[in-house]
Amino acid sequence: MYQERRPAGLVGRFFITLGQFIGLGFGGINVYLSEQKAKGQANSLLLLFLRALFFFLRPFFDPELISQPFPVQFRKRLERLGPTYIKLGQILSLREDLLPKSITDELKNLLDRLPVVSYERYQELIEADLKRPLNTLFRWIDPNPLGSASLAQTHRARLLTGERVVLKVLKPGVRQTVETDTKLLRLFGRIAQIFLSRFQPAAVIDEFCSYTLREVDLRFEADNAEAFAANFKNQPDVHFPKIYREVSNRDVLCMEYFKGIKPDARAAAILTPQEKNKVVQLGIGAIIQMIFRDGFFHADLHPGNLIIFQDASVGFIDLGMVGRFDRDMQHRLFYYFYSLVMGEPENAARYLASLAMPAKNSDPEGFKRAVAGLYGRWLRTTSHKDFSLAQVILQSILIAGQYRIHYPGEIILMVKALVTVEGVGHVIVPGLDIVQASRGHVQRLLLEQFNPVTIFRSSLLVLPELVDILNRSPLVLTEGLKQFETNLKKPPDDPTAGLRMIVLAGSCIISAAILFAAGAPWFFSAGLFILALFAILRRG
Repeated sequence: MYQERRPAGLVGRFFITLGQFIGLGFGGINVYLSEQKAKGQANSLLLLFLRALFFFLRPFFDPELISQPFPVQFRKRLERLGPTYIKLGQILSLREDLLPKSITDELKNLLDRLPVVSYERYQELIEADLKRPLNTLFRWIDPNPLGSASLAQTHRARLLTGERVVLKVLKPGVRQTVETDTKLLRLFGRIAQIFLSRFQPAAVIDEFCSYTLREVDLRFEADNAEAFAANFKNQPDVHFPKIYREVSNRDVLCMEYFKGIKPDARAAAILTPQEKNKVVQLGIGAIIQMIFRDGFFHADLHPGNLIIFQDASVGFIDLGMVGRFDRDMQHRLFYYFYSLVMGEPENAARYLASLAMPAKNSDPEGFKRAVAGLYGRWLRTTSHKDFSLAQVILQSILIAGQYRIHYPGEIILMVKALVTVEGVGHVIVPGLDIVQASRGHVQRLLLEQFNPVTIFRSSLLVLPELVDILNRSPLVLTEGLKQFETNLKKPPDDPTAGLRMIVLAGSCIISAAILFAAGAPWFFSAGLFILALFAILRRG
């Protein structure tokens, strides 16, 4: 049962956190001393000092915990620190580019089912946030939770209007704890940045804090669900839960209940071959669209967050954590993925390197050569079952650390989404060729990008600037002609004047072409061409 406590203040939480990390440090010393003893190392001055220090301080630490391997100690310390650090551990479990594999593998075992808030207290939390009695909102709430995670707890329910819904309620005290912890983590990140700048701890922690603070305001998850639904409004077989805003707020989220099955071995056993193909194509197509067309994707994707409906359509749930790419990164990611699935390793390596954040003493060219070699080996593989598309992308991200190159956290979350959809695809259709299955989707996106209608709509974004140029062009032409006439009457004193004239002539020609293409009156373009001619004659 969930033990509700009054959240500690900033100072109290600081000492709690500091105590756990000091304990982790001494646990690491104990592991180191045990390893040196097993190796039969001589008693150096350092080892003697550490043994003496540990002898006097050992009674202050949990003897069972500090005797565990260091990755296990790390995981258990995070669990003891509560929801913020459990979420941090789950994110760090993906960062094999920053942490040893032994630690990331252990962090994957972090608790995902935590103590349950009592049903009575759960009801009180709903009424306190919505400020209305439950009997005026719901016909029934299931006393047994669907799930209890680090931040929130979910129950099934039925509205008075009859709709079956899921209620997600933030656990008591979680928001205050997360807000305090994120302040401390940012402080620790700044300090760690001084000593471990190569790993960019401040940037990683800032990114994590931003994600987590949004997750403890359930209105953001409601916004995410509606944004996804809008992006996929033309795809009736890809579903996102409807949000009931009138029964939702900051601590309570009421959303449509999805009745279906998880994409596991049971689903593979009961679906027909046609249904399996439909599920796989919908899943791959949805992820490719999220990442490479919309730049807005599910950043906490795992099989538990996917639903298969009776008609073989698919649904996505638990939308609190999303990743975003700006348009420039979105395009470069798409060209990277397109090059990869179309079998162009050099182009794929070049685009991947363009997404990186080089650190001091980095080697981008060496990284590109290593990645191109990796992709070449992957393309020569006869079967991609053991060396899959998602795995080769993950490996290319991991080797970046060897060349002192790092990537934004969104890239890692994107890779997780690709790994998930590929893993689900292999469960549903064993031996699935994910490359072949992806080609049709990326080719469709490429055609969409070069569709004349799409290009025209994009050009409308710069229409105000073109109109401004047209409005000012008569004055510019008049002043320009006056200046040219003045310059023609006197010899040039500046030895660079000729070069400037050439540059000006080129600018006039380019401007004239833009105005003509934009539909400007012919005499504006003609005037600019005359100015260019004057510049060329003056140069002569």
